[in-house]
Amino acid sequence: MLSIEPTGQVLGATLRGVDLKQDLAPRDFAAILRALGEHGVLRFPGQWLDAPELKRFSERFGEIQVLRGNPNHEPGIPEVTILSNVKKDGKLIGAPDAGQSWHTDMTYSRTKGFVNVLSAWKVPMRDGKPVGSTEFTNTQAAAADLAPEMIARLTGMTATHDIEMFWEYMRREKGSKRPPMSPEMRAQRPPVSHPVLLRHPITGRNVLYINPGFTTHIDGLPPDESAALLKTLLDHVFQPKYRYVHEWAEGDLLLWDNLGSWHMARPDYGPEEYRLMKRCQVMADRIFDPAFVQEALAA
Repeated sequence: MLSIEPTGQVLGATLRGVDLKQDLAPRDFAAILRALGEHGVLRFPGQWLDAPELKRFSERFGEIQVLRGNPNHEPGIPEVTILSNVKKDGKLIGAPDAGQSWHTDMTYSRTKGFVNVLSAWKVPMRDGKPVGSTEFTNTQAAAADLAPEMIARLTGMTATHDIEMFWEYMRREKGSKRPPMSPEMRAQRPPVSHPVLLRHPITGRNVLYINPGFTTHIDGLPPDESAALLKTLLDHVFQPKYRYVHEWAEGDLLLWDNLGSWHMARPDYGPEEYRLMKRCQVMADRIFDPAFVQEALAA
């Protein structure tokens, strides 16, 4: 029987009593969806899902993003990306530099991102403690604490999100070996605009839908005013009271809500401290359909 154990912090819950290798019963899926909206980051311990199983579980939530030209995926299963610093025959397996700064996945897409599903196969340890933890912020809680006059100001505003901003940051600040984005890549992923205040489709609460990785400016404002407002909002979300850290254990499957959080993988482990994760990124192509939500939660 499925049990849900909240962390008691601003985000996070551990879910037990369900085998994610098997098809989820409608009642269990409904409970997971509710918990996702309420707790944002869900840990399923001891879930060793292989790539086909990870894909099958993930696609229950929506369409899985497939990155064109991405070589870092499971053979024959492009929906499952490998994030790793593990070497085989002197070559890296997977993408080693993913996620090591604050961001929210897929806000640069016309269709927003919904959830990330990350499976831990190797977790680096040092002095008996895990390193390479993942940090989160709660943008639902941050939005709930905004002053009424700020909510009134932000209502109806949009912001621009651009993948090139994060791409160049990783090249400039993190030493990524990725080349600059080509004109073809830019054409495939042009800048997009999304509401600054987003209504969360599960909880109905406001979400601050901006992030430091991809949001370049607030639309329709002079550059100085846009920069000042964006900084005010980002600083607000960065407050410690909205922060949560997940310390990994091998066999963890982590499901988190990209609509209501930011995240960052701590780059505090060395090249010989191996970290291997398998990931699916799920688009929000279903969750904004009221019929999908109502049917799922009615189970």
